[in-house]
Amino acid sequence: MDKKALLIALLLTSGLASAQEADPDGFTQPLKELKFNPGLDQREFERATLDALNVFDPFESWNRRVYHFNYRFDEWVFLPVVRGYTFVTPRVVRSGVSNFFSNLGDVPNLLNSILQLRGQRSMQITARLMFNTTIGLAGLWDPATRMGLPKQNEDFGQTLGHYGVSEGPFLMLPVLGPSNLRDTSGLVVDFVAEDQINFLNVAEASSNHPEITVLRMVDKRYSTNFRYGQLNTPFEYEKLRYVYTQARRLQIAE
Repeated sequence: MDKKALLIALLLTSGLASAQEADPDGFTQPLKELKFNPGLDQREFERATLDALNVFDPFESWNRRVYHFNYRFDEWVFLPVVRGYTFVTPRVVRSGVSNFFSNLGDVPNLLNSILQLRGQRSMQITARLMFNTTIGLAGLWDPATRMGLPKQNEDFGQTLGHYGVSEGPFLMLPVLGPSNLRDTSGLVVDFVAEDQINFLNVAEASSNHPEITVLRMVDKRYSTNFRYGQLNTPFEYEKLRYVYTQARRLQIAE
């Protein structure tokens, strides 16, 4: 065992020596050549860092008020309702409700995928709708995911971004959370499209039974993991704004 250790040490030593001989340009000790800029202005460095995180937010004063409203509404209303919903509803029922509304959401997903000329994705979403609506009993079950057809999320805000429409100013929407001018317009278009198509007669039934809309909102909050204050920082608004903006850019570029 000692002989093996000695042999390994000799090989490593010879390897390092040969590497140093083969690299005579001074980079065998990079830290020795490292030089720091004595003229670096700390304030300039901080300003450059903040510029990298900057998001166009001309309505920041109003957005912050909405953010604090959402924070309290979530804490005092939304989350208690979600906890009550979780307490009185069996997991299998909650799963069925989430699957059902997710299946409805595939209608605007399909429309926007077609508008973006994404042929393969459009066929996958069509197959999801077909399998989940028929085999999955109107979407209460999600056999499509098990068949290798995962959920695809496309909205009209992404469609606009796909064709080069600028995101515009950042907006914090009451209850709905972070958005921007382009994505807010997209939300309206998606809502109108889903209402006009009236898939499975849900849109018409919701107009006569608002409790369906309430259930959909509760389910959406139930399935969203984000909690206000979970970032444990006084700069949560800035982080939330930045993360949302970058995430949307990545979704559009996908």
